[in-house]
Amino acid sequence: MSTVLIIDDNPTIAMALEVLLSLADINSISAESPEQGLALLETNTVDLVIQDMNFSADTTSGQEGVALFQAIRMQHPDLPVILLTAWTHLDAAVDLIKAGAADYLAKPWNDQRLLASVQNLLELGELGRANRSLQQRVMRERKQKRALVSKYDLRDLIWQDSATERVLEMACQVARSHVSVLITGPNGAGKERIAEIIQANSSVKDGPFVVLNCGALPAELIEAELFGAEAGAYTGASKAREGKFEAADGGTLFLDEIGNLPLAGQMKLLRVLETGRFERLGSNKERQVKVRVISATNADLPAMIKAGSFREDLFYRLNVIELNLPALAERSDDILPLARCFLDPGKRLTDEAQVRLLQHSWPGNVRELKNVLQRACLFSSGEQILASDLGLPMLVAVNPSLESELDRDSIEQALHSTHGVIAQAAAQLGLSRQALYRRMDRLGISRSA
Repeated sequence: MSTVLIIDDNPTIAMALEVLLSLADINSISAESPEQGLALLETNTVDLVIQDMNFSADTTSGQEGVALFQAIRMQHPDLPVILLTAWTHLDAAVDLIKAGAADYLAKPWNDQRLLASVQNLLELGELGRANRSLQQRVMRERKQKRALVSKYDLRDLIWQDSATERVLEMACQVARSHVSVLITGPNGAGKERIAEIIQANSSVKDGPFVVLNCGALPAELIEAELFGAEAGAYTGASKAREGKFEAADGGTLFLDEIGNLPLAGQMKLLRVLETGRFERLGSNKERQVKVRVISATNADLPAMIKAGSFREDLFYRLNVIELNLPALAERSDDILPLARCFLDPGKRLTDEAQVRLLQHSWPGNVRELKNVLQRACLFSSGEQILASDLGLPMLVAVNPSLESELDRDSIEQALHSTHGVIAQAAAQLGLSRQALYRRMDRLGISRSA
């Protein structure tokens, strides 16, 4: 809740202002002298000051108020100040407005005008703080991003979210080692791109990068794909063929959907990881390779181990380093940069379309986002991509009666995931900004959280 400091030597005036502000759910504290007011500013979080211009008896020059205003500006240059006096001097008002005073009102004041001025200034102050916080965060993240881009080959990856950046930093750190890496995360999140970045920054970056999706092949063919096969090793094998391990010799083998590898293949894979040796199907000739293995899965491998469908020793071989790539909905700052990347040249997103993208839960992750934008570009009639062009379901408006059902955890989680940007948090929760502010105030959640 916002706090207003009232500095006025007349207790009746201060009491009237406190009552007026309380009716608008605005907290206030009072001081009877400039000295007390400045002291309260040092010990309290204050969002706005309403100050008198004269404090000594029989004084109407306003010089005491000018001195107080200047002292406040010196110590708190961004703090809005409303000047209030029974002795209105136009020249003084103009000078102080030029010096940065937010408003200048005469006693007796108009309640509606004063309250409107206070509410507008508090809202502007809130927006200003949010913007400054956002700008500071953006500048900090841009600096970190530039450092990553200048130091590593990131394969032109598009990202903005700090959660993605943490994964990238770890991926680049482990790239130079020879340990096995397991990348976990949902389908379509971009696990293969992370594997490419590891390869690009590894000691075998000039070697081949070979991909095998273990979930895209029948179980009986996976071993032949991995280790190769001699002619006649299985039905349809009319000639000898090399497997992925041979193709990746001197480079990296990326095994996607590793949880789909059958137990027999798991045992042979474990042996290759331990010794670098294997035989083709239908052959007794042992072959030697040097391959960096990166694997990925969206499956719960520990649960599969308990169920007996995945070898525990292989799991620990593959999972020397685990990188968890969150779902797109959990790294919402990536959504709009990625969406713009997927647009056709000359196309742009309207504000409403951007809000719709931020509201969607993206169960298909980056792959779904790409498909949505490609479809929208195809069907849009002009340069602008409208919200209706996206083909995404509209967020059902929250019934005002349900507003009270939103608990502290839900709101704080939304604020955290949107880095405190109220508009995005409100959209995520299905509320207007004003409704979210009301709920935050009732729960005692700081607007600067």
